Amino acid sequence: MTIRIDYTNMMSGAVSGGISSEAWSGAREAFANARQIFVKRREGDELGFINLALDGAGIGALLGFADGTGQAFSDIVVLGIGGSALGPIALRSALRSTSWNALDDEAREYYPRLHVLENIDPVTVTSVLDRVELGRTLFLVISKSGGTAETMAQYLIARGRLQAELGEDYHRHLVFITDPVKGALREIARRDGIAALEIPSNVGGRFSALSPVGLLPAALIGIDVRALLAGAADMFTRCDSDDLASNPAAVFGTLQWLADTTLGRRNHIMMPYSDPLRDFGGWFVQLWAESLGKIQPGGTSVGPTPIPALGVTDQHSQVQLFMEGPLDKTVTFLVVGQRKADLEIPRLHDDIPELAYLGGRTLADLLDAERRATAAALSQRGRLNMTITLDSIDAHHVGGLIMLFEMATIYAGGLYGVNPLDQPGVELGKRFTYALMGRPDAVDAKREWDAIREPEQRWSV
Repeated sequence: MTIRIDYTNMMSGAVSGGISSEAWSGAREAFANARQIFVKRREGDELGFINLALDGAGIGALLGFADGTGQAFSDIVVLGIGGSALGPIALRSALRSTSWNALDDEAREYYPRLHVLENIDPVTVTSVLDRVELGRTLFLVISKSGGTAETMAQYLIARGRLQAELGEDYHRHLVFITDPVKGALREIARRDGIAALEIPSNVGGRFSALSPVGLLPAALIGIDVRALLAGAADMFTRCDSDDLASNPAAVFGTLQWLADTTLGRRNHIMMPYSDPLRDFGGWFVQLWAESLGKIQPGGTSVGPTPIPALGVTDQHSQVQLFMEGPLDKTVTFLVVGQRKADLEIPRLHDDIPELAYLGGRTLADLLDAERRATAAALSQRGRLNMTITLDSIDAHHVGGLIMLFEMATIYAGGLYGVNPLDQPGVELGKRFTYALMGRPDAVDAKREWDAIREPEQRWSV
């Protein structure tokens, strides 16, 4: 496996206003501190996502189910939100063809189709439930807490339909992925005899792609999950180093931190030049935003804003802003060295200069030329960018990419001086939702909601 980071265009030697050699050299001390924090978290067993890759606990049983009973189903429906959905989506997009996963694809290969209900819009939920054959569908209900309002609402609707159509056989069509000991889903699993897999207690949702959250859906649709874990383990070895210059995760996290805190480049664009990697943008956005957007102990709010983009599509959309808008962004290009397919452009219309130059070249040639041109144009305008290249898109490289970004996030948390493993900022909104929906244990939240002072004046049109 080879995953390389070319960060030339982040540096002042290549880009006007880039990170200076002095700043980069001076960052070694800051990284050394972040590295110590990382080691302490690891020793304190807080970084369970690493153990997922290194020990592969439970993978045999997971594969036994996926390759056996799991193949009796024609459709798999994931019920989840946030990390419970973004990981499975990114893995599906990267390692299974997008057309094969289309809902209107009547035929299927050996493996089931995978659908991910990542939101609660009733139009989408109704569409999926009406189009799958319940008797041949398996629902994976994913919630570590076992009480996520959105996922539990989806579960109740799905279970209601299953019971109405299949009677007592409903439980064969449900698998819970949840906390090992506690929570509503764990209680229901015990009481009703529903199969349940564990999300380790030290693995948060946005770090769960290599837990059963991502691995069971992946295995069910034929992704080589052992290769995913092996690639992640290999990348961990590369990134578990005190040497900043040779540690890919440290290089990524430290450069982005420097660009933000010393140069004001606080918007971080993730831009794959590959359709299979497009959903890594959404997965990265949650990982980077929810981990780093925090209030420091002294009361200062910090954190970069991650933004997904797609090459070359967004060259005709967002790149105008990247090129001439505020000087507050970095761009990370995700690039594939060897593509699984290519198409030669026919030599037609040789008499038309605007078309003739394309003849005999390939779509991969054009895609790569556009990416290189965009990187160079950004650099000419003082816009910082780097390129991460995967030799190919396969399970081993994808597992490595996941580990690279997860470890970079932990290092960046140490650099920013925040805890990258919690998410206190989303809790108040959850509590108010529970209050508005009448959850019995939300009495205090309801009292707090009722005490909110109504504005003296409202504006609307």
